[in-house]
Amino acid sequence: MGGVVEVVLPVFALIGLGFIAGRRALLPRAAFDGMSAFVFGLAAPSLIFLGGTRPHDSAGGAAAALLTGGVLVFLLATWAGRRFFRMGLSEAALFALACVFGNSLMMGVPIIVAAFGQAGVPPMLGILALQTMVLLGLATIVTEMGLNEHAPWRRVAVTTVRGVARNPVVMAVVAALVWTTLGLTMPGPMERTLELLGNATPAVALFCLGGGLSAISGRAAWAETLTIIIVKLVALPGLVWLIAIAIGATPIETAVAVTMSALPTGANAFIFARRYTIGMDRSGAAVVITTALSVLTLSALIGHFRGVLP
Repeated sequence: MGGVVEVVLPVFALIGLGFIAGRRALLPRAAFDGMSAFVFGLAAPSLIFLGGTRPHDSAGGAAAALLTGGVLVFLLATWAGRRFFRMGLSEAALFALACVFGNSLMMGVPIIVAAFGQAGVPPMLGILALQTMVLLGLATIVTEMGLNEHAPWRRVAVTTVRGVARNPVVMAVVAALVWTTLGLTMPGPMERTLELLGNATPAVALFCLGGGLSAISGRAAWAETLTIIIVKLVALPGLVWLIAIAIGATPIETAVAVTMSALPTGANAFIFARRYTIGMDRSGAAVVITTALSVLTLSALIGHFRGVLP
């Protein structure tokens, strides 16, 4: 248990410090925006590219398990939103996104690295790229379909592709794949520069996450928000775990896939809701509450996997 506390407590301590700094206006909101842009656009892509270009075994089982579970839950949650909560198609899609899209960059990267070390990086890379492309792409398509029922399919497709192509995290994974496929050697100064940038990712990302949470409203439709909490922290990880076992994923792939699937609702769910001005309070409340509760769920999962991994 002591080992788990050593991993989890600093993570949530940094989130808490960021929350206090944001709530008490110790830093201007523009400072958080600037740090977030640095992490998303430069530091995290450096960490991801560097990890992807270092020698490692194939780790596709983690991405396969998480994405299979994520897509299934997204479709079921979209149906449930329309059937039980009387939502339109666009609102149901954004509700479903909050159920499946975890805070993989700001929280997942530092937690996986801290809990599983470099062994957890290869499985994480595939998840980071494909989760963004598949889940955000799917949510964009369904939301746009709901808003533009008679729009040409080409317009919806172009909007989705452009959004994914502009994502620095996805581009970092693609660049790492190209680099390793070509068998290129990284010069020492370049590697050291990327290490310095990448090492800044965990602390800055977690601090910014706390600052972002301090600005999110807690008002919500509570029946819907409770559903998101249960699905995101319990149902999705359980399903991903079963899928990982069924497809024969390795122990480290299973550990990373389940831990990543159990991350709290990501800020992108709130950003999407704000972009479309649909269900912002619900998505914001889901981000705040799942982040708080994930202290318990992630501690339990990390403790289990660290106990069984060699």
